[in-house]
Amino acid sequence: MRVAPAPLLTERECAAFIAARAAGEANLECTLDLGRTRSTVTVAANEWIWEGRSFPYAERCRPRTIYHWTGSAFDPAARYTTALFKLVPTEWGPPTFEIDGIKMLPTAKVSPYADAERKVGLVAPRGKVVLDTCGGLGYFAAWCLRGGAARVLSFEKHAGVLWLRSLNPWSPDSPWQEPAGAALELKEGDIAQEIQALPDRSVDAILHDPPRFAIAGELYSQAFYGQLARVLRPGGMLFHYTGAPNSLSRGRELAREVSTRLQRAGFAPELNGDGVLARAGARSR
Repeated sequence: MRVAPAPLLTERECAAFIAARAAGEANLECTLDLGRTRSTVTVAANEWIWEGRSFPYAERCRPRTIYHWTGSAFDPAARYTTALFKLVPTEWGPPTFEIDGIKMLPTAKVSPYADAERKVGLVAPRGKVVLDTCGGLGYFAAWCLRGGAARVLSFEKHAGVLWLRSLNPWSPDSPWQEPAGAALELKEGDIAQEIQALPDRSVDAILHDPPRFAIAGELYSQAFYGQLARVLRPGGMLFHYTGAPNSLSRGRELAREVSTRLQRAGFAPELNGDGVLARAGARSR
């Protein structure tokens, strides 16, 4: 029998537990997996009980923080290694994450999980080998698997992000999910180097969601785009997330800059939402 993972709490759940206890309620319905499912917990004077396990009340929970159970206490889902990596709740349920306070996924108008669904749909993953260059929380990979991809090659540079991913119920390889199986190949590694070992024309589609240019300029370079063109089969689709950094403050149009470089690399690009959708040409190498 599969054992449920340890619960996750946000400020909202912490407040609901305290309120239920104060009101003398015996049970409380809530989410303990960031909105994926609903659970019923038993409310007692000094603890609350879920799945036959007892947990203490977290009396002080901070906003914009997710708490995970360590076995003895609820601690923030944040870790400092080479930078501060933090899992951050959203109003949508599926979380985003931050590196040194910089938000890595769009959340203002749409769930980051739903946003990934739309972008994955642009490359039509069914039956394809998909390269997921910057794995992050795995939302691209999750929708590729749900969309019937034959294989997803995913790379993530930061061990801190992989740790957040192991806590996140919405990530495809977390304990909350059914095993992804052999279709998902997740590797800790820097795609700027790892791509050089991939064979020519070995993938059918590419999803490229790099950190912002100021952090990872090499992933926007002409040389890297040449590598993307080399590994993608002719006619294969690439979606490149760019966002719109500095577009208002400095008049910079990053998506158009990216389009120009992709065209030089042999792609036929077009602007699409907050990124660039491009098809590999027959001459791509």
